[in-house]
Amino acid sequence: MDRPPGLSVRFKLTLSYAGFVMLAGALLLAAVWVFLLQYVPDDWNRRMLYENPNRQLLLHTFAPAAAAVMAFLLVFGLLGGWLLADRMLAPLTRITNATRMVANGSLSHRIRLPGSKDEFRELADAFDTMLARLEAHVAEQRRFAANASHELRTPLATSKALLDVARTDPNHDTGELIDRLHAVNTRAIDLTEALLLLSRADQRSFTREPVDLSLLAEEATEALLPLAEKRGVTVETWGDITPTTGSQALLLQLTTNLVHNAIVHNLPARGAVWVSTSVRPETVVLTVENTGEKLTPELVSTLTEPFQRGTERVRTDHAGVGLGLAIVKTIAHAHDGTLTLTPRAAGGIRITVELPAMAPHAAAPSRHRW
Repeated sequence: MDRPPGLSVRFKLTLSYAGFVMLAGALLLAAVWVFLLQYVPDDWNRRMLYENPNRQLLLHTFAPAAAAVMAFLLVFGLLGGWLLADRMLAPLTRITNATRMVANGSLSHRIRLPGSKDEFRELADAFDTMLARLEAHVAEQRRFAANASHELRTPLATSKALLDVARTDPNHDTGELIDRLHAVNTRAIDLTEALLLLSRADQRSFTREPVDLSLLAEEATEALLPLAEKRGVTVETWGDITPTTGSQALLLQLTTNLVHNAIVHNLPARGAVWVSTSVRPETVVLTVENTGEKLTPELVSTLTEPFQRGTERVRTDHAGVGLGLAIVKTIAHAHDGTLTLTPRAAGGIRITVELPAMAPHAAAPSRHRW
């Protein structure tokens, strides 16, 4: 916004330094004057002015010298304060220049202020950290936008190709065309809904309410039990009552995504999924673990990125839109929680979501098994 012009910080500091020096000089001269008066008699009426020491003679000789000293202190305070303020504010000038560069779109610039730790260097280091996170976030958003555009363009291009075939070949099987268009359209809808859910969770536009993660784990497991039976996967769930606060719908989506991924990305036969909840001193924990192929830590670290599926884990059916774990990560962070992915030595993965507990409570075990 527009602001009226005012004095610079350097000029204000200069005036402050000069004023402080003048005040200190005035107090010092006043102390000297009071000290001298104790030893100089006041006998103006009995002796001549210049014959013997007296207060009038002292004032006559001390006042010009004091005025000269005060003038010197004023010049010294202004000049020294101006130079000292310039030296003290030099780091702030670098921070200001870096801020202007960021305002012009340069997120790669860093201040890297040298020297020992002080308030300016703490500010510069915090600014550099903020820039690094902002640059990473912007790069992530650009990748996300590019990937989302690619993912959305694929079903649209497929639909266009199918319609072009139908238009050029009137004898083409209409039923097959409709089925393929329906499948492509369903995938586009699923992807769009996943993107909207991701955006909603990222903006934290939800109402917080008491939620029990153990109940959500049971609900998600029951809903996905037919899929698990179809794929020959055994699902077990157990744990403690785990009260937290947040959006029940989003946390249910988080739990459902984790259990769904654990079922789909599993062994071809005789796979297993373990869903558990536990309580820690200040947090509640949801853990989803499954069997599967052995995964490298490098691959696991990329699975929470949007549209990163891990080629070795993708199946042709129920493969999803590549946003399952990205949504889980966003929902967890929106609830001030953490998401941890760890490959299992025997194959598969262990995923842990840790959220703030609602309040201190006594854990009441409630074991269930399917």
